[in-house]
Amino acid sequence: MTLVEVLQDEDRRKAVAKDGALIVDEEVAAKKGIRAAALKAGYRTVKAIKPGIIEHSMYLLLPRFAPAIDPHWDKAVATGDPHRYFRDRADDIAESLLQVTDERAQKADNKVMLRVYKGLRGQAKKYTTESVPRLSGLIEKYV
Repeated sequence: MTLVEVLQDEDRRKAVAKDGALIVDEEVAAKKGIRAAALKAGYRTVKAIKPGIIEHSMYLLLPRFAPAIDPHWDKAVATGDPHRYFRDRADDIAESLLQVTDERAQKADNKVMLRVYKGLRGQAKKYTTESVPRLSGLIEKYV
């Protein structure tokens, strides 16, 4: 089964979105340092503008993320150690994910959220790459 197929079931899509949002929350909370303070401030701003936005955005983006992730997952499973594959190729997988969010951001109507996204985008590659290993656990749970 692929993530694309899993997401065709509404209840499973909601569950993946909820768990994905929790990963984002935990990843942001775990960041340390001055740059992390900017990330956390931006993240709080986005969540304050629209409570539930992270889970909702995850729900909306999952159908776009899935086709970008499925080829990576297939290769990961073929290696026999998907978690290691995701750790070792985190940079490439992060880039696949960020291409999806960049395309979405270009179409954003909310100028404040777009400004926040653009301000955080420079750090996004690093932070997304760091979170990719946890993504393998999320996929494994549902696929």
